Amino acid sequence: MKEFSRYRITYTIIAVNSVIYLFSALLSGSIADMNMQVLVDMGALYGPLTVLRGEWWRLFTAMFLHGGMTHILMNMVSLYIIGRGMEMYFDTKSYLAVYFFSGLIGGLASLYVHPESVGIGASGAIFGVFGALAGFFIAHRKHLGEHTRTFMKEFTVIVLLNLMIGFSMASVDVSAHIGGLTVGFIGGFMLSKNPKFIWLYSGMMVLLMLGVMAYLPHMYVQKYY
Repeated sequence: MKEFSRYRITYTIIAVNSVIYLFSALLSGSIADMNMQVLVDMGALYGPLTVLRGEWWRLFTAMFLHGGMTHILMNMVSLYIIGRGMEMYFDTKSYLAVYFFSGLIGGLASLYVHPESVGIGASGAIFGVFGALAGFFIAHRKHLGEHTRTFMKEFTVIVLLNLMIGFSMASVDVSAHIGGLTVGFIGGFMLSKNPKFIWLYSGMMVLLMLGVMAYLPHMYVQKYY
């Protein structure tokens, strides 16, 4: 219980994702691979539905859906590793703001780059958490010194490896990763300077989302009609 209390946000997010995965597995009739139509019905990102029909709620629901056992295990193990670090350096509101804005804006980036693909997974949000930690170490580099250099070396290697894997595998949505990473870095830098900046950060992200959401329908209409 002490472990859960210390990292309650991370463990709660992992638990919610796991329960939803089991439910999608039940509907798909398989624990290893999910039926794509089931995922769409449950709220996966799909451009024509999300943008043209105005089903923007899919930006949120898609963050909790995964395509198979490998997909969810990779994401949840990654969150387990970096999410606990996030809870050590940031308060609850900052963690949740970074996580959800990274996932939501990562989803919008995916809709822009891949208008006809089905988008699922927590990776945009998880990359946001990773970016937030980078923002934290950059913001406090004068005090943390060698710790910052060590983290940024590891950060660079992991990002480059993920980009290489992403560009080599069609099923990996690099745009969502980059979008989430960028949003998370901005949040991590701002909120580690002063947690009260959460209102400024949230306002900036909401305005960005509204701007992209206003633009995408015009882009999609030109593409489909």
